[in-house]
Amino acid sequence: MTPDTRARPRARGLPMFATCVPGLAGMLRRQLSEHEGIECTGTGFDGRSELVFFAADRDGRAAALSSRLAEDVFAETGRASRTAAGSATAVAAAAWPADGVQRALSAWAELVRPLSGSMTYRVIARVLSESRFLRTDLRQAMTAAVGRDRPRWRVADPAQLEVWISEWHDGQYAAGLRLSDARLRQHGGRAAERHGALRPTVAAAMVAQAGPPAGLLLDPCCGAGTILAEALAAGWAAEGSDLDAGAVAAANANAPGARVSQADARDLLLADASVAACVSNLPFGRQFEVEGGLTAWTGAVLAELSRVTRSDGTVVLLSPELPRTAIPAALRLRRQIPVRLLGTQPSIWTFRRA
Repeated sequence: MTPDTRARPRARGLPMFATCVPGLAGMLRRQLSEHEGIECTGTGFDGRSELVFFAADRDGRAAALSSRLAEDVFAETGRASRTAAGSATAVAAAAWPADGVQRALSAWAELVRPLSGSMTYRVIARVLSESRFLRTDLRQAMTAAVGRDRPRWRVADPAQLEVWISEWHDGQYAAGLRLSDARLRQHGGRAAERHGALRPTVAAAMVAQAGPPAGLLLDPCCGAGTILAEALAAGWAAEGSDLDAGAVAAANANAPGARVSQADARDLLLADASVAACVSNLPFGRQFEVEGGLTAWTGAVLAELSRVTRSDGTVVLLSPELPRTAIPAALRLRRQIPVRLLGTQPSIWTFRRA
């Protein structure tokens, strides 16, 4: 993505930032901006995650921490510029100013747990380039800056408090206290885990592309049931199927409010125009082999999805590419959102059923 490097407006509320899967910053920014207690101020990319910067009042902070698109949420302590500060030590000092730190610590104490005189902490650092200084140099400099300011704190891993500093644009750094934990990105966790299960935040983004709940949402390749769980959380009725009996068992455990059965996505036992939306993570990658080749398989699946989706319904798919020959004429592409997932670069494809 192209980072938004415009000067920050003078926003009211606590300066904050949230991270998300690369490709989803636009969606996350729009979602946050819909809350009257949040004012979004910019976006960036730190090499692993996209960042959305915003200011939030008390209600806005709670809304940010309940987002199903954010991976982590931070109370910002400060920012630094490498061109102005120079060394890793100077960058760390500028990103840990007294007033910003106190403000962030107050939010942490309110939203996480009360502070004590002696806390444990650790620093996570991300840089876009190590041409000026190494990531380890920045982490050590930030650790030292925190230690000088809070001499009773001690370094530990795991720690009670995490301090992150990220280079969100070339030579531009933001630091913050992590307010969230793994439960945010995992949406409470799964009762049954399966290798390669879809990240819940990506599943939430796909369900959001299907639009407001309007009846039944189908996932014909449901895997561990992550999309089904997100559909239920969004207010849809949900139904899923998978050829793999183990996947069906996992999906039943992870999305107990959905109806899940064992079936072939190329031959769905559903009536024509019987579902409002189809949302699915189609198999891709070397670990998947299908009879007749992936292109032919994809074409057969899309033909079934087109058949069972009602007119003006939506079909949302996660896939690296969709050959034109595999897309039925009745499916009209409305949007394509490239994302990055564990070294792969699939897209979220959103179609409207004509």
